[in-house]
Amino acid sequence: MSHPLTRAQREMLAQVLREREQVVRAQLQGHQQGRSQAEKALAAREQDGDDAKQLASDQEIGVALTNRERQELAALAAAMQRLNEADYGLCVDCGKRIPFERLIIEPQALRCVACESKRETRKTG
Repeated sequence: MSHPLTRAQREMLAQVLREREQVVRAQLQGHQQGRSQAEKALAAREQDGDDAKQLASDQEIGVALTNRERQELAALAAAMQRLNEADYGLCVDCGKRIPFERLIIEPQALRCVACESKRETRKTG
């Protein structure tokens, strides 16, 4: 089976993946630092009882963001590994080509828009 993408397209996608990874790593680092600051503030405020509930909620949001970023980093790393495989750029559900424009926006995409929409509908339905 031939590659559904040209070499130039794959090189462009590799660059997009590297750039996105840098952005997500910076966000992750920022959230981790923010969480440690929030933990310190929470401990200090728990002594007086001021705003402890709000800080705990903020901390939960920080943890959720950190988890999402870690998942995205894993997906980006997996996409980088798949980039030169014959089936990169093909939908894992229907086998059709994922449009290059979609891959530029979301290079870790595993599905075409139609299959991803069906999957999301099943999740929420």
